[in-house]
Amino acid sequence: MGERKKETSSSMLAIYSALFLILTFLVSFSAARELQSRTKEHTRSPNSFGSSLVFPVQGDVYPNGFFYATIYIGNPPKRYYLDIDTGSNLTWVQCAAGPRAKLLKAPNNPYKPNNNALFCKDPLCAFVDQPNNFPCKAPNDQCDYEVHYADYGSSLGVLVRDSFSLKLTNGSTFKPTLAFGCGYNQEFSSQFPSPYVDGVLGLANGKSSLVSQLLGFGLTQNVIGHCFGGQGKGFLFFGDDFLPSGLFWAPKVPNSLNYYMTGPVDLLFGGKTLVAKGLYVVFDSGSTYTYLNPQAYQDTLALASCMFIICFSYRALLKKPLSPVKDGNLPICWKGVKPFRSIDAVKNNFSPLALSFTNPKNVAFLLPPESYLVITSHGNVCLGILNGADAHLGSLNIIGDISMQDKLVVYDNDREKIGWTSYNCNKHNKP
Repeated sequence: MGERKKETSSSMLAIYSALFLILTFLVSFSAARELQSRTKEHTRSPNSFGSSLVFPVQGDVYPNGFFYATIYIGNPPKRYYLDIDTGSNLTWVQCAAGPRAKLLKAPNNPYKPNNNALFCKDPLCAFVDQPNNFPCKAPNDQCDYEVHYADYGSSLGVLVRDSFSLKLTNGSTFKPTLAFGCGYNQEFSSQFPSPYVDGVLGLANGKSSLVSQLLGFGLTQNVIGHCFGGQGKGFLFFGDDFLPSGLFWAPKVPNSLNYYMTGPVDLLFGGKTLVAKGLYVVFDSGSTYTYLNPQAYQDTLALASCMFIICFSYRALLKKPLSPVKDGNLPICWKGVKPFRSIDAVKNNFSPLALSFTNPKNVAFLLPPESYLVITSHGNVCLGILNGADAHLGSLNIIGDISMQDKLVVYDNDREKIGWTSYNCNKHNKP
């Protein structure tokens, strides 16, 4: 999920530790005043958005809980696996900034800075959240950042610039110099496992996002899209060269956090029963599961329980009842007479959901059972819709990865709209 309101630590030990990291990092950037002349590389621009970028995607909702793209940074380029997050702006990678850097377990070696920090006077610095204890005080101070996420911790670091190796679909290769976060202090305290990645690929529409920066180079249109396959594959793209026909579109609702928000929508159970009315939803690929605000969540559970009782009574006649069970981190799960091997074995016991738009009318984002259920390693079926109160989301409603599986989702920032359609993401590696 996107950046959260920062929390001020009351522990002096934590402050001193952070101060040590900052001082260590300042030493590693002793020649940062020469940043602009030393880090920028000559970059040719294609002819006015003549192509797009497509990245293969891997991952899953369960058991890993994330989808990632492979990005190459530096000279020579090094590989990094980045969690695809349309709910935050800043891209960052774990950074080898000093012996006391706090890094999470990751598949690749951390990024090594090379006197390429951004200064506070850099225009991009104004578009990132800064640490409470280390805000910009002078134009030539390094530009620190701090981001917090609803479901997996935080990252503290400094903005840097380096070259990104990008191959466009017209065959051209470009190495634009882009700004991103060099994270030297990562925290994780979620109930869910830490994503095994090197960082986060922030794709919201803020000025600090990679897509916004690429737009300034004239590389692509301000359009992104992703397709997450239920079997672990998919693709991510920047640009609008491959948009298929038949997309459903809804206008994006402006908001100060640059979220991909749309609505209002009515939540329907079984295609016709009203559960909640007038919801606004955020499409957030950085969230594994879908979240509803507390009232909508409770209403969904109340109605679902009635439907399940009817369903269970029928199943009991067949001596194949579903029973509540505790299973891992998801709060609501059921078991059958024997373990389920796939969603197909149990989905007929559940009704579809739909987000029905009031404007435009006759447009809906459909949620069949496989878009909100998980089969765990124990063979139980669990509800992948969670209470937003548990993630401190307030009134926000989040459409997470589980509900975007096997759909092509497009964020058109040029035309301020969001589109989607069903798609076989596992079979195709691009639109």
